[in-house]
Amino acid sequence: MKLGEAAIGSTVKVVTIDGDGAYKRRIMDMGLTKGTTLYIRKVAPLGDPVEITVRGYELSLRKADAACVNVEIVK
Repeated sequence: MKLGEAAIGSTVKVVTIDGDGAYKRRIMDMGLTKGTTLYIRKVAPLGDPVEITVRGYELSLRKADAACVNVEIVK
C-alpha cells in the first residue's frame, strides 16, 4: 500500500520508494529509508499533507510524495 493510504494511528514500515534518482534521494534524506518504521499521526481533511513520526521527529509530506512511498502495516 502507499503511505498516503495508511490509516491514522497505524504503524507502518517502508518497503520501497518509487521515483527517479534525485527524487528518491530527497525522500531518503528526510529519513524515509527501507525498513524504517513510521507512525501516521494526522492527515489533513483533503489528504494533503500527511503528518508522520519518523526516527523521533514529526514530518509532513505532500500527497504526491506520500504516494511514492510503499509501506506495509506492522503488527
